[in-house]
Amino acid sequence: MDPDRLDAAYRTALDALLRERHPDGHWVGELATSALSTAVAVSALHLVEPASPLIAGGLDYLAASQNADGGWGDTDRSVSNISTSMLCRAAFGITRSEAGYAPTVAHAEGYLRQFGDTRPKLAEAIRRRYGKDRTFSVPILMTSALAGLVDWREVPPLPFELACFPQAWYAALSLPVVSYALPALVAIGQAVFHHRGSWNPLAWPARMLARGPSLRVLERIQPTNGGFLEATPLTAFVTLALASISRADHPVVAKAVTFLKASVRPDGSWPIDTDLSTWVTTLAVNALHDAGELGRLPQRDALRKWLLRQQYREKHPFTGAAPGGWGWTPLPGAVPDADDTPGALLALARLNQADKSEPWGVNPAFRAALAGTRWLTDLQNRDGGWPTFCRGWTNLPFDRSGSDLTAHALRALHAWHVDGPLVDNGLAYLAKSQRPDGSWLPLWFGNQHADDDENPTYGTAKVLAAYRDLGRLADEPARKGLTWLRANQNADGGWGAGKGTPSSIEETSLALDALLPVEPNAAALNSGLGWLVHQVEAGGLARPTPIGFYFAKLWYYERLYPILFSVAALGRARVARRADQPAASPA
Repeated sequence: MDPDRLDAAYRTALDALLRERHPDGHWVGELATSALSTAVAVSALHLVEPASPLIAGGLDYLAASQNADGGWGDTDRSVSNISTSMLCRAAFGITRSEAGYAPTVAHAEGYLRQFGDTRPKLAEAIRRRYGKDRTFSVPILMTSALAGLVDWREVPPLPFELACFPQAWYAALSLPVVSYALPALVAIGQAVFHHRGSWNPLAWPARMLARGPSLRVLERIQPTNGGFLEATPLTAFVTLALASISRADHPVVAKAVTFLKASVRPDGSWPIDTDLSTWVTTLAVNALHDAGELGRLPQRDALRKWLLRQQYREKHPFTGAAPGGWGWTPLPGAVPDADDTPGALLALARLNQADKSEPWGVNPAFRAALAGTRWLTDLQNRDGGWPTFCRGWTNLPFDRSGSDLTAHALRALHAWHVDGPLVDNGLAYLAKSQRPDGSWLPLWFGNQHADDDENPTYGTAKVLAAYRDLGRLADEPARKGLTWLRANQNADGGWGAGKGTPSSIEETSLALDALLPVEPNAAALNSGLGWLVHQVEAGGLARPTPIGFYFAKLWYYERLYPILFSVAALGRARVARRADQPAASPA
């Protein structure tokens, strides 16, 4: 690898990252615009404020963003899928705009016919995509039923009455939705009950009695800005459900509509979420640390104070999480989780390494780390792994322990010198969750070109980072993971989700970051660096890849990901190359 080209590409990525920094010292980023978010938002607004000009703007955006095959993907860079396409088609029906957008609607119906030529077949295709997890299938089917695309009998009921039980009981109640979807359980559960009714003579009276109390639960857990999880889809689904049962005047709907109006973008679309500013800030700090740049970053103390302010210091009203964790954004709709909390703990540890001006005992980062590491410790599941939000919720995939979350937690605990049985149990979980081929699957990231949307490159690279930080790359699971990464490099030198899937800056950077400590001068590494450098030279930093999951099978991309990941990989490569150079001879 030509060192001058490597340096130039790194400087390009570094400059791009520093230009994105907010004047207050942190990073905000920008999430992908979303056809799915836009479709549900305009449908919800139509039932509450049918004269809103935002509806026409959203429909115009949908018509302009339709894929060539007639469907829609979750982002403007996503392949078409049945879920988003059904919701977009439903938006034209709910808003009674089919005549005005006749070519768009006809094209969409042609795409949907491949999944079934009858309403029951379309409903079955939606249910099949999500399996037993009703978190997303029921909202899609409810919206489709409101548009007349499926029958109400095809929409499974949701036991909204369970929300009336104490929060501590939720895990034991085996809810059919993931822990963070409680607003959907209440609002959509009530809508399905209203439109479909109940044939269960025992459930019917309980649900009638639970309507008021469960709505009070929903009102209590709604964030101050109205946006559940800062997510347009969840907030819009709640609004749509309640408005469809003559609850458009409910206080929850009023606050939700305020959030939706504030979230629309100039082109008439809505994003998948407001922002991931805490998450991308910690990624930036940790990338700059890996590149050896953190000590030269200005406003480090302001950055550290900003991160400290984002730590939750009270019990969270939504998930009941104890104080001590971090969410993905400072905005009111976020909740603490086991990916953002380790990211913040790592960033604070590295900021302390870069600036040791305060005595250790009075350093506020030390006190925050005590609370944060305790929060992580208490979250660990019995299987040794870490879940996202709540301990013990193991009945649905997005509530189970995840290899990427567990690896991140172990790295954070190690950075603050926490060890013992919980670390051993975490490593044992990683060994058990490794697939026979040597890879690991992540929970919150995927690849739309891979089988089952899986992304073993992301998962394997993140787990190997934990083995690296803990000094255990010689362990058998790590050796198998490294072998898998080497074997799944594409012929062009880059990495996708696996051999044969398109290479991306994000996945190539992650693979290089994992392999560099082991073999900084190997031919495969040089080939990978060459691919990455070429992409940077060709302007690839401006072309992010949809690799993130927000909800189950709901894609997003973040504009900063290719910049962040390439700074970490190219910076680590430069550091490794300098360390590998022979010392200069004495004069």
